[in-house]
Amino acid sequence: MSLIKLINLPSLGDERGALVALEGNKLVPFDIKRVYYIFGTEKGVSRGFHAHKQLKQVAVCITGKCRMTLDNGTEKAEVWLDSATKAVLIEDMVWHEMHDFSDDCVLLVLASELYDEADYIRHYQEFIVQANK
Repeated sequence: MSLIKLINLPSLGDERGALVALEGNKLVPFDIKRVYYIFGTEKGVSRGFHAHKQLKQVAVCITGKCRMTLDNGTEKAEVWLDSATKAVLIEDMVWHEMHDFSDDCVLLVLASELYDEADYIRHYQEFIVQANK
């Protein structure tokens, strides 16, 4: 099974323009309980550097692009989020980092749970230990 789980988001619309609809338990494989977005990231700044014990997320750059690195403790993979119709599923217990944000990047993230600091693993060595149990 691949670490990179892409979700192709159908572009709907007509001559007026495009539209992408994100619905929980359809294209997004969970109930959506939290939505946030990252924007205005300074050149050379990377984000993420954590994993979640239970939270699942779907990330899509609705404008611009960034490079995402995913790591499950035994395998690492990278994917460019560079289209408003390409999303990536970030499973629980996957270390994730976002790099190389374009100036116009807006990274939208849909989360399966509300914010809970206790669900975060913020130290890579602790993640490796837990991921390989």
